[in-house]
Amino acid sequence: MGSGRLYLAVAVGGFRRYATYRAATAAGVFTNTVFGVILVYTYLALWDEKPHLGGYGQAQAVTYVWLGQCLYATLAIQGGGAEKDLMERIRTGEIAVDLYRPADLQLWWLAGDVGRALFQMLGRGVLPFLFGAVFFPMALPTEITPWLAFVVTLLLATVVSFAIRYLAALSVFWLMDGMGVNQALMITGIFFSGMVLPLNAFPGAFGEIVRVLPWAAQLQMPADVLMGETDPWRAYAFQAAWAVVLLAAGRLVQSAATRRVVVQGG
Repeated sequence: MGSGRLYLAVAVGGFRRYATYRAATAAGVFTNTVFGVILVYTYLALWDEKPHLGGYGQAQAVTYVWLGQCLYATLAIQGGGAEKDLMERIRTGEIAVDLYRPADLQLWWLAGDVGRALFQMLGRGVLPFLFGAVFFPMALPTEITPWLAFVVTLLLATVVSFAIRYLAALSVFWLMDGMGVNQALMITGIFFSGMVLPLNAFPGAFGEIVRVLPWAAQLQMPADVLMGETDPWRAYAFQAAWAVVLLAAGRLVQSAATRRVVVQGG
């Protein structure tokens, strides 16, 4: 099997694996929809007090909320994607089996996470977004071009999200436990991705900082591209740069971790 077909098969496997959790998917759709409604009314009250907060109108703020609910599980913003299994395999030593596979470790886990993300988008993300579009005023484009640009940003956001979580998972080679890492992923993911509040709304120097961190590539950039608030090519460049940097860092850490396994006789 060619390498391309191998990783495609891994992605399909990741999709099918999560497709078996039908009850969990239905519960996730319900939860995301309920939280979306709560956040929408919270945002509407906030935008009544501060119109055009972060450069958004109310319809844009509502759109941002439902997009966040759509991408929450898709991008594993609080963790819980491929890195969860990887941490466990590192902790138990089963990672040694992965290292003997005739496949690149990083690409193997990336492919599986892409399959997971695709299912979470279709199975858990689309319905809350459609619910929001039906029952609330949203600032959605009527032409195909912004939607196509949005799809590109989603692909890049998926890679950036994986790269962040892959680096975090590799730390278990030294920490030997992923509990603290998972907590850190949850806190940083929810806050710095803009799930709580659009990063555009953060003031001053702090706002400038959070908007150039890699988490901004996950939700803020796709949202701004979809709503026409930023040039798509600027978003692509930002996301691609972070993807390259983080994947390269993952390679370096992976190499150091692999040497650690060999030295310990794993």
